[in-house]
Amino acid sequence: MIADAAFWSRPEEARTAALEEMKRLKALLEPWRVVRASHAELAELAALAAGEDDAETLDEVVHELSVLEAAIEKNTLSLALSGPNDPANAYLSVHAGAGGTESCDWAAMLLRMLLRYAERKRWAVQGVDEVSDEQAGVRSATVLVKGSFAYGYLKSEIGVHRLVRISPFDAAKRRHTSFASVDVLPEIPRVEIEIEEKDLRIDTYRAGGKGGQHVNVTDSAVRITHLPTGVVASCQNERSQHQNRTVAMKILAAKLKRLTESKREQAAQKMYDNKGEIAWGNQIRSYVLQPYQMVKDHRTGRETSNVEAVLDGGIEPFVEAYLRSILGEGAGRAAGESGPRRVKGR
Repeated sequence: MIADAAFWSRPEEARTAALEEMKRLKALLEPWRVVRASHAELAELAALAAGEDDAETLDEVVHELSVLEAAIEKNTLSLALSGPNDPANAYLSVHAGAGGTESCDWAAMLLRMLLRYAERKRWAVQGVDEVSDEQAGVRSATVLVKGSFAYGYLKSEIGVHRLVRISPFDAAKRRHTSFASVDVLPEIPRVEIEIEEKDLRIDTYRAGGKGGQHVNVTDSAVRITHLPTGVVASCQNERSQHQNRTVAMKILAAKLKRLTESKREQAAQKMYDNKGEIAWGNQIRSYVLQPYQMVKDHRTGRETSNVEAVLDGGIEPFVEAYLRSILGEGAGRAAGESGPRRVKGR
């Protein structure tokens, strides 16, 4: 395709999209080519060793086969990352549920857990928007996570997360249940979706950090509302209003693409992301700190008693379990095309 002269006559955005698709397909196919070549080499080596009764070489072949099996297991998991958006960067948002400061504190803990996971994956993180609570935590926060297959992995976290603990904000030391939701959107090129200026309402306001720190003296923060759908996107962390508008438009495009895909699948609810109310009965995962310690994913049944490690970013087992559940859903649904399927929690 690249050797074709017609390819280079296409618009730059179209060429970039085609090259990214080639890169994605190569990333999926190359590991299997390596496995196939390794298997052929080991089969040949085993035949030679058996013919010469070479026990040492046969032991080596057995060891290498175990390595090959691990590679096959890893490659099989990667099949759950074959969706067109999976290789993309991701906009990660956390929203506190009802419950005031308690839920805002849980939202901040949840955001830290996901940022620690991103750090373990060696992904870069860029702040986009944050609304802090007056006492503790955050009401909502959005970051851009940049890294290979960031969306593909983080889509497993979309949904409502439930925390049970003795509240540090309750003088009577009573047990409280808090909720926060996570949404993840792929960063997509604007070229993929048409947005007309007449359909937008753009509001500007002054950005501010925690406790009123770093408050801008100009109205640089931007909030964009898509009037036909009511979908809203905002950004306040860039240095200028123009930069904030650019980022907000990218988020808006990703949200509108999600909405379009949801409608096509006839799965859209009143909220564009289909998470449902941030409350009891909708959680995808529960984190219990008291009276016992347990983290359980209600979609896959995966659980662990090492809550501290999970809250420090150790969510890889839950992510992998979710990706394997996608593979088990059958060929009727393409993995990752519009985010995970939500289920009612228990």
